[in-house]
Amino acid sequence: MVKLSRALIASVSTIALTLPVLAQTAVPQADDSYFLAAQEQLAAKEAVKPNTGKAKNVIMFIVDGLSIPTITAARIHEGQLAGVDGESHSLAFETLLPHTALVKTYTHDSQVADSAPTATAITSGIKSLNGTIGVDQTAVLEDCSTQAGSTTMSIFEQAEEAGLATGIISTARITHATPAAAYAHTVGRDWENDKSLPEDAVGKCADIAAQLVDWSFGDGFEVVFGGGRANFMLDSQKDPEDETRTGARKERDLIADWQAKYNDGQYVWNKEGFDALTADTSHVLGLFNGSHMQYEADRESDAGGEPSIAEMTTKAIEILEKNEDGFVLMVEGGRVDHAHHAGNAARALTDAIAVSEAMKAAYEAVNPEETLILLTADHSHVFSIAGYPTRNNPILGIAGTGDDGLPYTTLGYMNGPGAKTLEEGADVTAMSGEEVRAALQRADLTEVDTTDIDFLQQALIPMGSESHAGDDVAVFAQGPQAYLFDGVIEQNLIYHVMAKAVGLNAAK
Repeated sequence: MVKLSRALIASVSTIALTLPVLAQTAVPQADDSYFLAAQEQLAAKEAVKPNTGKAKNVIMFIVDGLSIPTITAARIHEGQLAGVDGESHSLAFETLLPHTALVKTYTHDSQVADSAPTATAITSGIKSLNGTIGVDQTAVLEDCSTQAGSTTMSIFEQAEEAGLATGIISTARITHATPAAAYAHTVGRDWENDKSLPEDAVGKCADIAAQLVDWSFGDGFEVVFGGGRANFMLDSQKDPEDETRTGARKERDLIADWQAKYNDGQYVWNKEGFDALTADTSHVLGLFNGSHMQYEADRESDAGGEPSIAEMTTKAIEILEKNEDGFVLMVEGGRVDHAHHAGNAARALTDAIAVSEAMKAAYEAVNPEETLILLTADHSHVFSIAGYPTRNNPILGIAGTGDDGLPYTTLGYMNGPGAKTLEEGADVTAMSGEEVRAALQRADLTEVDTTDIDFLQQALIPMGSESHAGDDVAVFAQGPQAYLFDGVIEQNLIYHVMAKAVGLNAAK
């Protein structure tokens, strides 16, 4: 039973007196726990006043692939892991970031987006083409000759030019699409190192890793934390964590180049080096994995392991807030997307929860009245919550039984690796229709632990990698100008709200 304090009930009554009073009919459900909880929520909402001031800082959390069903499932999962009612539980960003909107994610050329143009929309304020980063709609995918005349200017480039501090964090490769949108301009999102450049682009279009090190705005990023170490190392160099692996570059040791550029900066590659960083650090490059960082469920936090996304966020703020003029920081939870592509809901939800914890850490580390904090996604996934499971049923568990007599899980995918396919070498022409149907029958999950971290949810259409979806995502925000996130908005509007909040509008 939810109980309200006398003071809160009185405040609700006071608010009600300011509105036209109609007939005062007592409703029989007035003492119901849900009714009382909604009255409390109403009072809390009415207490929120728009912050129309200027932001000193902007922190954008971009959770790659955080669809609306992913938010719901992560909320329930976090609650159930904590031993409380998952359905009525709330993730940190759902309570601390009260201003919300739905966000359209289509791109200039596609109904369903990839991360490159959606991240560009958020950081540069325009719609562009799938597969491109930091260029406008006039560019041609993977045509290097069209790149130079189509580049945009990101909010990070504007911030550095204005004297603010800047930082980027990602649990993916720091050269991956979303973090790259802070600094890179390329017609090929996969051009992460010089080996990946097509022949006609060599010497004409720089690879993404080189663009990060050569970034010339202001005094450069004060903080860079993420994965993707191999894209900065020569193919003759052994990885410090695994000597069986080497770098991915043909030319330029970019880590050495970064150290030469910032001779007062620090390069770190493991948790021990990360923990040794202090707020006095002027510039830091932290590359904690040869490729993407570990999923939160698999992360090792010992000296040779990796920092959490919350730890990276807190450390970044400590370094960035030395700038009295303020800072702009991106924090990407990049691996929610990867887990969904793998058809692995458990890891997707665990990583989503980790980003929520990082957002809470950021909120507690700054003055929220002078910091615009927002959390959004670049695109959705074909991930669903289905059936009629009872209240408190494990979100990773069984929802019911299908007409085929087999159990099905609450969580599933429209397509992906979890779909049933015919065995390799099967001769369909020699099989009857009934034999084909029998061979494609869903797996019986009766004796399967569907809550196991490695379980792949069943899918309808077989695909090696589950696909993105085209439905709207959400944006949550608090702080200066956050009230502008309202209704249904275009994704590129997010940039314009951030730029307005921090005073970086560049309209002609």
